[in-house]
Amino acid sequence: MNGSRQYAFSWELLGDIELGRPNLGRYTRLEIYRLMQFCFRDVMERELGTEEADRIFYEAGYLAGSAFYTHELGHFDTFEAFVQGLQIALKDMGVGILRVEQADMEQGRFVLTVSEDLDCSGLPELDYEICVYDEGFIAGLLESFTEKRFKVKEIDCWCTGDRTCRFTAEVVA
Repeated sequence: MNGSRQYAFSWELLGDIELGRPNLGRYTRLEIYRLMQFCFRDVMERELGTEEADRIFYEAGYLAGSAFYTHELGHFDTFEAFVQGLQIALKDMGVGILRVEQADMEQGRFVLTVSEDLDCSGLPELDYEICVYDEGFIAGLLESFTEKRFKVKEIDCWCTGDRTCRFTAEVVA
């Protein structure tokens, strides 16, 4: 390999949707998103194992969360303004309904929920959490706002019988 990457992410890869989809527009059905996501996950897990597939999904979510903050949210002066802007953006884009259950800015600890989650709401019970991409996405968002590294872990999921996804987030020392 010569050191160049063919698929390095940039926001421009999202394209000009109005130009490219003048008849279909910017929306598609949730089933097609999940088809892509779970087929990627299946192939990665077969080829690399579950732990490595989870790591890749977390890192991809982290990259997406960081880019989303920069390109869709911008800068916020307060945590409350950040949460409000994020809630509006996630709801408007059909990603989910964000709530902050606990926030301790001094300790860098948070508990967040996402209801009607894009990745799992309505799926069958599987006895394990599946929102690893969301963990990374939230970590990328929080780091972009606070400039501190976070570890995010899903503790409740639609797929474990809960009807909202719940995440803990803690600053990494």
